[in-house]
Amino acid sequence: MKVKVKAKEKDGVVKAKVLIKHAMETGRRKDKKGVIIPAHHVTEVKAEYKGATIFSAEFGAGVSKDPFVKFQFKGKAGDQVSVSATDNKGQTGKSEATIK
Repeated sequence: MKVKVKAKEKDGVVKAKVLIKHAMETGRRKDKKGVIIPAHHVTEVKAEYKGATIFSAEFGAGVSKDPFVKFQFKGKAGDQVSVSATDNKGQTGKSEATIK
């Protein structure tokens, strides 16, 4: 799983955009042979700024492929924001971005 983060500050407010590259299989779809594809989806997304959690979300199987999330928080340019994601099979992805 790949996590991409972009963050821009304006007037003390940082707007963050996060793209999580993930197939997001529900466990209900079948392949060409009619075999059910096992569930494999992101379950948790968490963002941290200066050691504190500033955003967290729980996802389920109903979220589409390659989830995209936007959120905002108080911060300043030059600082780092970190975003991590975990799926139902225990795989994780993490990315950091410098706020512009």
